Parts: sequence; structure tokens; C-alpha cells
Amino acid sequence: MADFGLYAYQEEVVERALQGENTIIWLPTGGGKTRAAVYVAKRHLETTPKAKVVVLVNRVHLVDQHYSKEFEPHLGCNYTLVAVSGESEEKDFFGRVVQDSDVVICTAQILYNALTNVEETKHVALSDITLLIIDECHHTNKDSVYNKVMGCYVEKKLKGERPLPQILGLTASPGAGGAKTLEKAVEHVLQICANLDSAIVSTKNYAPELQKKVPRPVKTFDIVSKRLEDPFGDHLKFMMQLIHDFMNPPPDFRLRECGTQEYEADVVILEQRGVRENNRLLAESARHLRQYNDALLINDTLRMMDAYRSLEEFYITKFTTEIDGTDYFLVGLFQENQVELKTLARDSRYENPKMFQLESTLLKQFGPNVQSRGILFSKTRKSTHCLKDWVLTNKTLQEAGIKAAILTGAGNGISYMTQHEQADTIRNFRQGTLNLLISTSVAEEGLDIPECNLVVRYGLLTNEIAQEQASGRARAMHSQYSVVAQKGGREVRRELINEHLVELTGKAIAKVQDMSSQEFRRKITELQTEAVICRKIAESHKTEKRSRNSAASVQLLCRNCLQPVASGSDIKLVDNVHYVNVNPDFKRQYKVGGQVQLERTFQDWEPGCTISCNNGNCNKSWGFEMKYKEVALLPNIAIKNFALETPDGRLTVKKWKDITFTVEDFSFEEYCLDNFPDIFD
Repeated sequence: MADFGLYAYQEEVVERALQGENTIIWLPTGGGKTRAAVYVAKRHLETTPKAKVVVLVNRVHLVDQHYSKEFEPHLGCNYTLVAVSGESEEKDFFGRVVQDSDVVICTAQILYNALTNVEETKHVALSDITLLIIDECHHTNKDSVYNKVMGCYVEKKLKGERPLPQILGLTASPGAGGAKTLEKAVEHVLQICANLDSAIVSTKNYAPELQKKVPRPVKTFDIVSKRLEDPFGDHLKFMMQLIHDFMNPPPDFRLRECGTQEYEADVVILEQRGVRENNRLLAESARHLRQYNDALLINDTLRMMDAYRSLEEFYITKFTTEIDGTDYFLVGLFQENQVELKTLARDSRYENPKMFQLESTLLKQFGPNVQSRGILFSKTRKSTHCLKDWVLTNKTLQEAGIKAAILTGAGNGISYMTQHEQADTIRNFRQGTLNLLISTSVAEEGLDIPECNLVVRYGLLTNEIAQEQASGRARAMHSQYSVVAQKGGREVRRELINEHLVELTGKAIAKVQDMSSQEFRRKITELQTEAVICRKIAESHKTEKRSRNSAASVQLLCRNCLQPVASGSDIKLVDNVHYVNVNPDFKRQYKVGGQVQLERTFQDWEPGCTISCNNGNCNKSWGFEMKYKEVALLPNIAIKNFALETPDGRLTVKKWKDITFTVEDFSFEEYCLDNFPDIFD
């Protein structure tokens, strides 16, 4: 192992895996879990007949990272390695790829699709794999795709089906699962072990070496006193009260304090109720109140102008969507108060004191002649953009030599980054062209980010796993982990609770590790049997829900103007992913907007233009047209933009999986026969 460059603590944690046992390696961020896994894979390939290693990750960007940084450099000379993500052509014949390769690194979704696909070129059986490595394996719970993969494994194991792959999980923290007591935390750790059919291992004999390799940062609470005066926030609340009075909420419904997450949850429920009861005044007022509440939350964390701009952006689109008196009142209210809001937002006397504290925290680590590297964690993509703008326009921070960039999750949309942008940003950070990443939770786990002198958590309420992983990014010598928060605020309370939960998790893992092998196995089998039963019951309920209504008995209504626009029977499912409307008359219901731009290309389809409601001035966004197999132009719609009128009443759902009718698969042949009959005469 020494020639492979493993530390003694890494050698210790791989011992049981090298003997063929299912194990979870528990090491902190920066402790070298992936390197340990590469070593296990190497030994497995050398000693196992017809070895086949599959490495699962939960984020697309980790596919290439694990391939190029870890597995390929150590295994590429002697073995065939392939990296497969949703962007790879190899996913379309994944079964063949697995057959022809020694090591496959892919997203968990791709493997799960292959396990459930019956097509020969796409199908993979668990018996084809001899070692299954699961990165960030604490995500193997509830409805996660990791747990779906392992659900297939556990069912086969309980039925006595063999062979099954050896399992190797990697995690910086399994967490306490929301437990408040040691007994419940032990139950959570055991459940993770049961889901992965694995024992959890950590270093016992070489803890000092690990601590030296991954030093803990100095933690500080940079506490801010509450604003003495907040005329901008007060004016927002005054406007919200006018909307409350206007909409006359139901007497049985109470809204909690505005400017909180609880209030946001309340107005979301109120909007859904308005849609269900065909009360557009209630639904639209609640939607606007959510925007004002967002502005209050931004005002509490960022600059007043950031809060003002978030409202302004919302109302720029609303100026053109006035349908009835509700819109005239709500849009008019903003227009009447717009000048005053802008004036208040520009008054520096009342600026957010947290921003001044954040500036002070950054200046302790950054300076003209100081070589520092830091990550500033914030909650949302929007807040990262606001913070970057603040850093770039702050003269003091610029003089201190701060070169900042945003790091957010990869995806399609204006606020997402492409994978190339992510990679460029991290490379520039590593090379020193950038020295401050302003990031969402994407930088907490997995990404190959160099050690930092400073990690700042700003306006965040997260669990102990996220806190541990963020803290693990500050592993340069004498580094600092700072929490910038309001005195007595929720962030401070949450941070202190998380510290307790981290300690509780450690104790729970120790308890599990102290169990006798016989007791551990008995408990694991018991939990696995329960999980299989619960999964079957949940599947039964899902099937029952999907058959509650016939597709023809359900009408789709625009979520904004509440006009019926389609039948459930018009909807078909393309490639098990896209829900499209195949009724040619549906084109009369929508207007076409700008071309959708996606970084990715797809084998069978390409994006067309955005589509929105054509009823009067509604303009509610519905989705986009997609060109399928270069022939079919299909409206691809998002169900969150519609309400469903069913025989049981009206309802709203966020995702297609929650609808109450069955959607049939799209038939390309049938579509062509219906739309181009002359060709087939």
C-alpha cells in the first residue's frame, strides 16, 4: 500500500473491504476517501475473476472529476475505464459499455435506469457487477436514486439471489438523521448501514495522523446586532398589509410573521387554496405576497437594493399580464410605491449591518500582500449573484485583492452554471486567478476544491452534514471557519445544534461499531425486511393514486388565469422523461417566445421556443416546444404551471409523479400517422 501513497489511517479503513466485506468508509472531507476507494478497486481488479467495478456519484460533474483526477491516473494503464453521464452518448447503450469495460464511473440515475430497462443494449444486472462503489453514500436514504439502486440489491439479497456485488460506501458524515437522542441517532446510522448492507469503518489506531492531515479550522461567530431602524423593510410590510386587507383571507387561515420561511410556506398553501377554490383574487394575492416576503428575506441578508431589484424584476413581467381587477390593484400598488421603495433602498444610513460584518470578516483574511483562499457559502443562486456584485463594487474589498467568482450547481437556465463554467471556475481558483468562491451548497461535498484559509457561512440554516462538509473545506493550517449571523438569530442556534449533532453522530457510530457481528447482522436484516415491505406498500399506493381518475376525466387549467386549456388524455410521455401535449389543437392555446438555449445536446430531440398562455394578457409560462426525431414539434409542459380539474375536485401538484391519472407512452409511429396521413397512403 505504501507505493500507492496511502496514509496509515487509510490503510486501516480499507482492511475489511480488501477482505471482500461490504463497508462504509467514514473519513472527513479532505481525508482521502476516494484515493482509498481507488486502491480497493485496484486490488479487487487484480484478485477477482471477471472483475467489474462501477463507481456511482450523485452529481454529474463528479463523473469526470473522479475519472480524470483519481481512477484513470492509477488504473488507466492496465484497465479499460469509461465515464458516463447524462451528457454522454454511451448512456444509450450502457449495457454494452458495462460489458466492455473494467471500470465504469457514472451517475446513480444511469445505473438505476439500466437496472430497470429490459432492452439488451441498455440493461445491466447487479450480477454483472463485482464491486459497487457509492460516493457520498449518506444520500442512500428515503427516495434517493442511491436507495433505489440499493433497494434492488437488498431485495435480491433477502431472496437469496446471488451473485451480488461487494459494496463500498464513502462518506464524510452519515449525520444523525434529525435525531435528538443517542438511541435515535444509533437507529439512523443502522438504517444507513442497512440500506447499504454494510458495516461502517473509521480509523481507531491512527486518529492523530488523520487530525494532522486534516486540521480543524478555528471557528468564530461573527455576531451582528439587529438593525435599529429599517424603513425599507417597514414599507414592504405596510404594502403587504394592504394586500392582506384587499384579498380578505379565509377566517380559518392564519398567516404567521412576514419575513420568515414559515410565512412563505403559508402563502404557498394559500395560493394553492385559491386555485382549488377558483378564487383568483386569493391565489394571485398570495403569489405577490410571496414575492414581498422574498424581498424581506433578501433585505435581512443582503443589500436593500438587492431586495428592491428582486421585486422590480417580478413586476417587469407583471406589467404585461393584467387580466382583471386583481392584477390592476397588485401591479398598481407596486407602481405607486416604486419611487419611494427605491429611495429608501438607496439610503446608506439603514444598510444591512450584516454586510459590514461580512466585509470585516473577509478583510481579516484578505489583503494586498496576503495569499489567502476562501469560500463564502450562501443559500440561493440569487444571493450568490448579489454577493458577487457587492464584492466587485466594494472598493475596500477590491483594494484587499479579492478576486471573486460564483460557483453554483450545473443545470439549464439563466441562474445555473454549465459544467464547463464550473470546471473553469475551480481551475482558476486552484491556480490563484480567483481567491474567493461565492457558492451555494454545491461546494460543500464532492468537488475537488483546494484547501482554504477561510470558510464563511452566511445566512444559512442547514443540517450537521452540510456544516461538517463546509467546515472541512477550511483545512489549510490556521484556517478560519466563520459564521456571520445576527445576535440571537436562528443561524447561531442552528449552528450550535449542529455541533451537538456532529458529536451525537460520532457517539452513534461508535455504538454501532461496538455491536457484536451477530447483533449487527440481525438488526440490519430486520431493517432491510421492513424497508422492502414499506417500499412495496408505497408502490401500491402510487399505482392506486395514478389510477384514481381516467386521463379523459381530467382537465388542465392555466395556473394563472385558471382557464381550461387541455385534457389529461392529450398528454403523452416521451422517453420516460418528457410530458408532451400531442393534440394539434393545443397550439391555439399558447403563444411562442424566444429560443431555448441548452449547453447539452440530446440524441433524439432538441429544444425549440418557450411557450406561454395565449388567453388575453395572461402570458403564464408553460414550458417549451421540443423537436423530436427532427419531425415532431411537441409542447413539453411543466405540471407546476397548471391546475388539475378532476372528478374529485381541483388540485395543484409540483411534479408529474403526483398526478392522479395514468399517462400513456408517446408513440412516434402513431403521431406520424395522425399528423402526416398523406405520406402513409
